[in-house]
Amino acid sequence: MRGRIFAVAGLIAVAGWAFAHSSIETSTPADGAVVAVVPAEIALRFDDEIRLTSVRVERGDQTIALDLSAIDGFSTEYALPFNDMGAGAYRIEWRGLAVDGHAMQGTFSFDVK
Repeated sequence: MRGRIFAVAGLIAVAGWAFAHSSIETSTPADGAVVAVVPAEIALRFDDEIRLTSVRVERGDQTIALDLSAIDGFSTEYALPFNDMGAGAYRIEWRGLAVDGHAMQGTFSFDVK
């Protein structure tokens, strides 16, 4: 019986590791930051490789998609040229694929005063 408990516990631990996904470690500007000027680029750093498939920028009633055509393959770090849409609240929505093929997504926001 004790052997079965250890076997089940081991399977649960391995399954949890196998289904772990990449997550965002940092963004620049940081989530919730207030900056004085619109950044020339935004940066995303992940804890494991991911392939970005979409990055959308929302400010007020404006929404634009950033050009990802220069991105090739998987990486843990991305620096993307950023469009100046003026002062205000920005919301960045990113989507991508983890190395294991699972869809990933997230958002972060910052304000330009």
